[in-house]
Amino acid sequence: MKTAVTVAQTLVRLCALVLIVLGVLFWTGNALTLVPLHVLAGLVLVLSLWALAGLAAWAGVGLPIVAVAVVWGLIVPILGLSQDRLLTGDAHWLIRVLHLLVGIVAIGLAESLGIRIRRAGPVTARA
Repeated sequence: MKTAVTVAQTLVRLCALVLIVLGVLFWTGNALTLVPLHVLAGLVLVLSLWALAGLAAWAGVGLPIVAVAVVWGLIVPILGLSQDRLLTGDAHWLIRVLHLLVGIVAIGLAESLGIRIRRAGPVTARA
């Protein structure tokens, strides 16, 4: 399990770096052809978050944070893929900030799950 947690957390961290760099580029009006890469990295981040949620459930981490991570993993792509149609015009910057905050929370949830899984200790075989 330790290897799976490490792989999932590493994927989250790498995706987070790519997503933030690309996001800054997009906000400044640059590299807009890389939006598909941004979407792909976001989906990998969400899948890694869900993997950590599953591992956390298996390790006996509290159900509330696992459930929040699963639901948050649904919110991220829904907002990300629909943000161009939300609050268009001069106020669209609010959606961009919301998108950034939702992503940061997803990263934080993944980190928190990783910490909690490691604190839970090794998982013995389940009957």
